[in-house]
Amino acid sequence: MRTVDILASLATSVDRGECMGGSTLSLLHDRSFNYTGDSQAQELCLYLTKAASAPYFEVLEKWIYRGIIHDPYSEFMVEEHELRKEKIQEDYNDKYWDQRYTVVQQQIPSFLQKVAGKILSTGKYLNVVRECGHDVTCPVAKEIIYTLKERAYVEQIEKAFNYASKVLLDFLMEEKELVAHLRSIKRYFLMDQGDFFVHFMDLTEEELRKPVEDITPTRLEALLELALRMSTANTDPFKDDLKIDLMPHDLITQLLRVLAIETKQEKAMTHADPTELTLSGLEAFSFDYIVKWPLSLIINRKALTRYQMLFRHMFYCKHVERQLCSVWISNKTAKQCALHSAKWFAGAFTLRQRMLNFVQNIQYYMMFEVMEPTWHILEKNLKSASNIDDVLGHHTSFLDTCLKDCMLTNPELLKVFSKLMSVCVMFTNCMQKFTQSMKLDSELGRRALEQGTMLGPPTESEQAEEHPRKETARKCLAEHVDAPHLVSGFEATINSFDKNFSAHLLDLLARLSVYSTSDCEHGMASVISRLDFNGFYTERLERLSAERSQKAAPQVPVLRGPPAQTPRVAVAAQ
Repeated sequence: MRTVDILASLATSVDRGECMGGSTLSLLHDRSFNYTGDSQAQELCLYLTKAASAPYFEVLEKWIYRGIIHDPYSEFMVEEHELRKEKIQEDYNDKYWDQRYTVVQQQIPSFLQKVAGKILSTGKYLNVVRECGHDVTCPVAKEIIYTLKERAYVEQIEKAFNYASKVLLDFLMEEKELVAHLRSIKRYFLMDQGDFFVHFMDLTEEELRKPVEDITPTRLEALLELALRMSTANTDPFKDDLKIDLMPHDLITQLLRVLAIETKQEKAMTHADPTELTLSGLEAFSFDYIVKWPLSLIINRKALTRYQMLFRHMFYCKHVERQLCSVWISNKTAKQCALHSAKWFAGAFTLRQRMLNFVQNIQYYMMFEVMEPTWHILEKNLKSASNIDDVLGHHTSFLDTCLKDCMLTNPELLKVFSKLMSVCVMFTNCMQKFTQSMKLDSELGRRALEQGTMLGPPTESEQAEEHPRKETARKCLAEHVDAPHLVSGFEATINSFDKNFSAHLLDLLARLSVYSTSDCEHGMASVISRLDFNGFYTERLERLSAERSQKAAPQVPVLRGPPAQTPRVAVAAQ
């Protein structure tokens, strides 16, 4: 009767709790412990638990030893969802890796609760290798039998986990060359291949100036191919995976889309309309990279989008630097102007140099103080990684650090920075137009070149005729430059650019100073020291602060002498 009572109690509990699979095993396991001291009852419960766990452990063994789920009655703790691995290159999240296989909490036996995460990861690792066409079977596979001593099967699960981790990690690192692919991405997206970008930007400069609707993608692809073959990037075995991508939105819109991932705003940002303004090729241009399975587990669309954002930011900075350098070259014609013009040319040249100093120092900071050290940390961490989840974590941390330290995750800093870059671009356009309006007689230079190349060096009589013409051209140029209406207009324009640039730069430095102290963003202090290496802007900030204090002073009540003395004098007089 005792045995029947125990069985009836168990059956009632299973029925009331609607238990099945792992939940049934949990109930039986707990009863086995509860009957400690009652040897007959405990022996019965142990027998039932061992028998009931046999089919469950068969499913478990297939999962942790081969990466296969055979669960016809949906009783196992791991559930499979139908997701296509190809979608991982299109989606902005890690849905395939995170949601293809998930743990069903109510189906976890209580005696496997501590190792549920390892069980899930073990099968996932083997499943990835198996889907790549490799047959994997754990060499330390042993039959798992239920026992009250949990350590017995826990050790077996840990051995299977260590094997699966090593198999997938070696597969990605050695056979699929994960680190080599990451280095290739760094070479292009983080602008590590200097000579390639010189060739590429020289070849595509004219094409990228057009509105994005007028650009022929196939022409850009051909120019990209040419730049790759002409530079040292030709030795990169993965260079053919690099592609051109003309985005439908500007950098800031893309930034907001990436930052909105996994938030309530994700759906809204995904369906947001692209930028209404007509984009130029430079604003829309980005690289893309072809990533195949299973590398797309690590280099997924979310990671590539972050690489693209870093690239677009740095690419535009490089474009602005090139524009400022071209202004420097074109400004050499100022040598032929009269000394009277030098006074107001000096202001333009000084402003150009300040802009160039700003852009170059920002680029140096991003490349050599943010990306390069962070990349070395990533490589070091990848060497010590023990499983694919560690690799994913280190890679995500690398991208997050780069985005944050490059000021791309702070909307306020990004807004000020974009204004500074806009001022620089407008200044270069203005200077280029002005230089064209006062250019030298290009025909004289062309004829001199033709004489020196096709007809040999000019004769003495030709040189004598040429000299007065050049002097006349220089004189006309000087008179043109010194025209009063041109002088006043040019000075006003340069002063306006100077005022805007200085105001935005001081705003940026002030914000960086706040973030470096209040938010403990110590990397920002490095930017300040680079942009204000001699304290020039610090003095301006202090001066502005003092002026603001003086303006605010009249509004603050001021104590006027000790009022108590007057009554005392009056009393003494009485």
